[in-house]
Amino acid sequence: MPLPKRRFSRSRRDKRRTQLNLKVPGLSLCPQCGASVLSHQICPSCGQYRGRQVVPVKVEGKKKG
Repeated sequence: MPLPKRRFSRSRRDKRRTQLNLKVPGLSLCPQCGASVLSHQICPSCGQYRGRQVVPVKVEGKKKG
């Protein structure tokens, strides 16, 4: 396995590592239910996107038992 001839300076190493940071996802509020939703995604709680019902949402009822 090849090895570097010289050690990388802290400055060069850190310049390379600046790209490794994590990005915060862009969250917005759903206009229908007010839940936090990723931008350009279907709302997981109400199933709506841009004012239209896209995914049917299961209604949790009381279990018989």
